[in-house]
Amino acid sequence: MTDLSALVSQLKRPRLLVRAARFGVADYNRGRDLKRILTAPALPAPDAALAGLLAEETRLETRRRAGAADYCVMRHIDVLIAVMAEARLLPRRPHPAPEPARAVAPLGG
Repeated sequence: MTDLSALVSQLKRPRLLVRAARFGVADYNRGRDLKRILTAPALPAPDAALAGLLAEETRLETRRRAGAADYCVMRHIDVLIAVMAEARLLPRRPHPAPEPARAVAPLGG
């Protein structure tokens, strides 16, 4: 399975879009906003929601870069807000503990 957190952290978007999305995360309401953005009848788990949001965000980014007439910056910001908020709901993977140092025996005895 692809690490969704890594995908989110690797997104490179214009600073203005990211700043607007960060500002909106505080008002994000999963029950209200996620249903509207994904047009889903029920709320998916955060990992499933994030996968769908990333697909939609990629589509919007493609439209933005192409200068498409039907590109909607507000929709793009809404999706980025949801991506940021849903990414926070993913379980954190614990970092592996460092292995203890092993004693090294001298070679020539």
